[in-house]
Amino acid sequence: MVSSMRSAIVRVFSTKYSLTLPASALNYIEQVLTENEIPEDEWNTGLEFWAKEYLKGEDSSSLVSLSALRRAYEVLQLGTNEDADDIDPSEINVEAHFAVVDSFDMPPVRFDPVRGGFTTARSGPSLAGQASSRASYLRERWGIIKEIILRNENFTPPALGGHDRTNYLKLTSTRNLLGRAGQLFLLFGMLARDPEGRLCLEDGDGRVRLDMHDAVPGEGLFTEGCMVLIEGEYTIDETVRVLAMGHPPSEKREVSRGLHGHIDFLGTGAVSLKEEQKYLPTILANTQVSFVVLSDVWLDHPRTLPALRRMFEGYTQAAEYKPMAFVLCGNFTQRGWEGEDGLKRYTNGFNALTDLLLSLPTLLSSHFIFVPGPVDPWSSSTLPRPPLPATFTSRLTQRIPKARFVSDPCRLKYFGQEIVICRQDLMGKMMRGLVGSKQDPGVDMKRYLVQTVLDQSHLSPLPQATRPTLWEYDHALRLYPMPTALVLCDKYERYELTYEGCHVFNPGRFVSGGGGGGASDSEGGEFEWAMYYPATGRSERSALTLE
Repeated sequence: MVSSMRSAIVRVFSTKYSLTLPASALNYIEQVLTENEIPEDEWNTGLEFWAKEYLKGEDSSSLVSLSALRRAYEVLQLGTNEDADDIDPSEINVEAHFAVVDSFDMPPVRFDPVRGGFTTARSGPSLAGQASSRASYLRERWGIIKEIILRNENFTPPALGGHDRTNYLKLTSTRNLLGRAGQLFLLFGMLARDPEGRLCLEDGDGRVRLDMHDAVPGEGLFTEGCMVLIEGEYTIDETVRVLAMGHPPSEKREVSRGLHGHIDFLGTGAVSLKEEQKYLPTILANTQVSFVVLSDVWLDHPRTLPALRRMFEGYTQAAEYKPMAFVLCGNFTQRGWEGEDGLKRYTNGFNALTDLLLSLPTLLSSHFIFVPGPVDPWSSSTLPRPPLPATFTSRLTQRIPKARFVSDPCRLKYFGQEIVICRQDLMGKMMRGLVGSKQDPGVDMKRYLVQTVLDQSHLSPLPQATRPTLWEYDHALRLYPMPTALVLCDKYERYELTYEGCHVFNPGRFVSGGGGGGASDSEGGEFEWAMYYPATGRSERSALTLE
């Protein structure tokens, strides 16, 4: 049976269409034929359609790649435009279109400012990083946002001449300021400090000092490390007297996807915007699909496991509404891993959680994703943060089939949607590092935080001294193209809002309920989390009370 199946595959792909099949691709085709119980007399017909669909792909080559082969199979599942109406989207296997992406597995996609596009580096990134990476990752970040600015309608000159041609906004480089004292300029660059500790603006050509006494900041939070637009007057002492400061405009996901749909940012295969639209009926039909997100799951707290059991049992009572994935974010203990019994607390906590999940077998078809917190082992303040070590998690991963420990941040891919999960106390760090913000007593700090992060297209718009990042893994912290949803798990109070089409929410602390203080807050018995529904692109608060 196996030999005849392989012969049919080789006959169609290799002999007829001159395609070379590596072992991984050959095994995948066999797996699909076997799992779907395709009769032998239909092998050739199905393989013919599959090979033709593969050759239609933008990145098809004579050496068959597994990602392109998967994408061709997904397109065949969804059907073509002509026969899309004949397919019941609720019958498509949504599990085949779900993936968890670790930051350290993402391809090293670099931005080339000369070509104004993205390329994938030939060599993989290094944890230590080369000295040249120290400068290049900031230059890439600056270049990406500059391209977004120049595509914005306010910065694009009209195609034809006329009076309107003089009204569009023009950026000036710091290199072109010398000898032009007394004139007003619009600059774009990164807020930083010079060797004397004075605030300055850096761009791709140089640096200029800033005088902030008359500055009027716009909406958002402004810290060192932010890329900002500044309007000001260049003075005779080679300083810019800042009059106004604002964040760069953001770019909606569909615009970015239309420009860079051929780039595989996640390593799961590039999908064009046109192909992505085919997924929409399936996503809308599967309204029962949901993701549960919990933060600060303190396994050493006496009331956490009873609360988790109550929550899990609630989801097992309605099998059709069982979540596809449970995302549990750290910290996983109250006091971290240091101390005499720190490591023992972690081991006992995850062993107890394993026993709890094994007692609910109907729940084990869901995915369980664990994201480390700021004080979990062996973490540091550097991002991206590696997964929890196998020392504490081996028993759980061996017994729970769909459990996975991933980095912080990580990403979930569901059809064409991208959900970014990040566990860091970002609000506190941004507030402590403020250079300026709008002085308004009624300001909504939650909206300002969300606006800042998405306008910066980055999860950590902070300097290395405040929030170190691995230089060659900075691409894993990008928010470009803008994700479908962003989960900012923070010890700050819970919230949910939508900005430029991206739904952003903080589930709040699971243990402390209201997200306010320490463990004593949960003595009243309230525990909260969030549920995200891909069909609507929205989240909702969930909570329970222990009697």
